[in-house]
Amino acid sequence: MKYVYKVKNLDCANCAREIQEGLSKNKDLKNVIVNFSTLQIKYETENLTKLQVEKLVQAIEPEVVLEDIDNSFSSSNKINYSMIRFLIGIALVILSNFLHGPMKEILIILAYIILLYRTTKNAIKLIMQKTINENFLITISCIGAYILGEKIEGLMVIILYEIGKILEEKAINKSRRSISELMNIKPEYANLKSKDGIQKVNPENVKIDDIVVIKEGEKIPLDGIVVSGEAYLDTSSLTGESKQRKVKVGEEVLSGSINKEGLIELKVVKEYENSTVNKILELVQNATDKKAKTETFVNKITKIYTPIVIFLAVVVAIFLPVVSDLNYSESIYRALTFLVISCPCAIAISVPLSYFSGIGKASKRGILIKGSNFLDNLRLVKHIAFDKTGTLTKGEFGISNVEVINEKYSKEDVLKYIVYGESFSNHPIAKSILKSNILKEYNLCVSSNSKIDTSVVSEYDEISGKGISYKIDGKKVLIGNAKLVGLDEESLETTVIYAKVEGEIIGKIELEDIIKPDAKDTISNLKMLGVKTKMLTGDTKGIAEKVARDIGIEKFKAGLLPQDKYNEIEKMREENVNAENKIAFVGDGINDSPVLALSDVGISMGGIGTDAAIEASDVVIMTDDLEKIPEAINISKKVNKIIKQNLIFAIGVKILVLTLSTLGISKMWEAIFADVGVTLITILNTLRILL
Repeated sequence: MKYVYKVKNLDCANCAREIQEGLSKNKDLKNVIVNFSTLQIKYETENLTKLQVEKLVQAIEPEVVLEDIDNSFSSSNKINYSMIRFLIGIALVILSNFLHGPMKEILIILAYIILLYRTTKNAIKLIMQKTINENFLITISCIGAYILGEKIEGLMVIILYEIGKILEEKAINKSRRSISELMNIKPEYANLKSKDGIQKVNPENVKIDDIVVIKEGEKIPLDGIVVSGEAYLDTSSLTGESKQRKVKVGEEVLSGSINKEGLIELKVVKEYENSTVNKILELVQNATDKKAKTETFVNKITKIYTPIVIFLAVVVAIFLPVVSDLNYSESIYRALTFLVISCPCAIAISVPLSYFSGIGKASKRGILIKGSNFLDNLRLVKHIAFDKTGTLTKGEFGISNVEVINEKYSKEDVLKYIVYGESFSNHPIAKSILKSNILKEYNLCVSSNSKIDTSVVSEYDEISGKGISYKIDGKKVLIGNAKLVGLDEESLETTVIYAKVEGEIIGKIELEDIIKPDAKDTISNLKMLGVKTKMLTGDTKGIAEKVARDIGIEKFKAGLLPQDKYNEIEKMREENVNAENKIAFVGDGINDSPVLALSDVGISMGGIGTDAAIEASDVVIMTDDLEKIPEAINISKKVNKIIKQNLIFAIGVKILVLTLSTLGISKMWEAIFADVGVTLITILNTLRILL
């Protein structure tokens, strides 16, 4: 069974990696994923409990505590013993400055013991597991400084280190809280309606076709269809958009939204396990499972980094007196300074925290990215292929033109005959025709006060691939494409529906699939980012050409079946001479699943609530907003830019101070100040991603 726990007191990427690797070695545990927010795990045996897993974790990282996912990350009501210990240590150091003799020495030793307690305890536990990290480096450096007579300097090292860890934890918690806000979309309960009244139940206990009531201020617990009432919903936690959405009877709503005004009853269409809110939570929680190359490389380096540093420090301590006039006391001091500045905190934490923040920022903007590798690949996308219907267009046809061919009839007559026939059809185009605004001008909408009385229609028949036929007032009427009325097909830029009455073509209407309002700007923004665009569609060449021209897309392929789209993406990949350049495909996530899976980055548009979209794609746009695509690319570029800044800055400062310490210019407390300062600066720089 799968369990997810919140992780407290974990502010070190290297520590998260060590916990994940340590737990993965346990035969009773499976699929272990650890990040800054959560621990995901599967139990192979039913005997394990959260407390037992927590003990396994604490054997690796003693300070870490596991909490149930429903509890708050905040621990403001709990006593912070680490802070109390730190303040007592500081008080002892200050007091020692006013004393002399043995009492002064006793206070200094007590200060060392209290301030070094956490790092020493962690170092000893890790040594017992044949592992060493920065806790070991700090402990050795401080104890060494005391032995060499640099007692106050040793205290400065641990004090600055502790201050750094406190500030570091606060900065990371700020990021964690920002990301965890997304987790607040999980509903705590559902108001289940039954014969006995309304009762609060766990959303996981609600079945399909059950009726749930959502009052003002409550979260939508499950996906469903409104069967009673009206309400204004806040969908910002799902879509990133602040505009409220009005829903009424017959409309579908997604779990995770908040009822801001009104009272509605929903008929549940999906159990909680398959609901939108649960899919989103699972996706975000699993996002750190797929790591980017940069993150994987840093993890590998930090694993061997500390042993190499200790080896180099030993070389400095032993051989520096051989090549200079220093004595061994001075060379050991410089070696200890070398250890202090070599702590890998800034490097180890900035990379995963950057990806973590990037995924969180994207999620808050309604862009779900399945892993840091896909976030990284977005910045490398140089070619994007788009599906047309439902992606670049709304998939809703509207009447753009009415043309009379036989002068004995009017435009109203042409529309009337078409509406008579289409009123009986369930075809998407028929439904779109009946929704067209132009029908309202002639009062031809199918309603109680309409001029249309469908009861006069007889002998209705649908002709597959062509259209429909029926009789009215004894006249035979054909409504459909050119083939149905006996004309040659033309390569037109619109879909044409003809009306033929008693053997005479009386007129036609032209239908256009409405282009999404943000399509043109999105294509323009992608061009500015250096991305080449292409449209792949099953529509005719004329229609595809018009859409491509209207939105400014560069290339298109028309008349394609799903397999043809798959072949086109394969061809694009073969023609891609630079392996670093990535190819993305944007589709609806249903018919285009194979193509989404084949592309380097598969992006589903408006696919939230459909399993196919979430399963097949790497990035899910939770609305139909095409503008989210360049936004996602920009987030990826920003994350990569900040990672580079952090690595260059951290490595550069460390090399500089390492050189200065080896030459005796930099002291130990300056080294720890530089290390702590670099770590804090990189963390604060990383937090810019969330702005």
